[in-house]
Amino acid sequence: MGIFSNILAKLGFGDKKEEPVAAAPGAAESPAVPAAAPVAISSVDVVAKLEALASAHGEKLNWKVSIVDLLKLLGLDSSLVARKELASELACPAEKMGDSAQMNMWLHKTVLQKLAENGGNIPAELL
Repeated sequence: MGIFSNILAKLGFGDKKEEPVAAAPGAAESPAVPAAAPVAISSVDVVAKLEALASAHGEKLNWKVSIVDLLKLLGLDSSLVARKELASELACPAEKMGDSAQMNMWLHKTVLQKLAENGGNIPAELL
């Protein structure tokens, strides 16, 4: 998926997300979901990883609000060109692509949502 797959890799996602599904303790014993499709029970603590990176980073970055700071924190290209590429990858609406501020806000929210969809533990206040 390009830039988004780089974000996943930097946060420790990747192929490991399928392993916890198979090895989830107590998943079969739950009477509420006896035949449910497997879901990622074990998740990546995205906030803890980003906070650890932020504390070791020389520059104060506000990754909870800024997509530029989030990308910088992960050591990824945060240029407008890279952000537009990421926005295209994630299917940003065309009307937001023309306004970098709107695109950036959409992109930040969408990246966090996609991390959550991929097994990332993202607090509701960040979504």
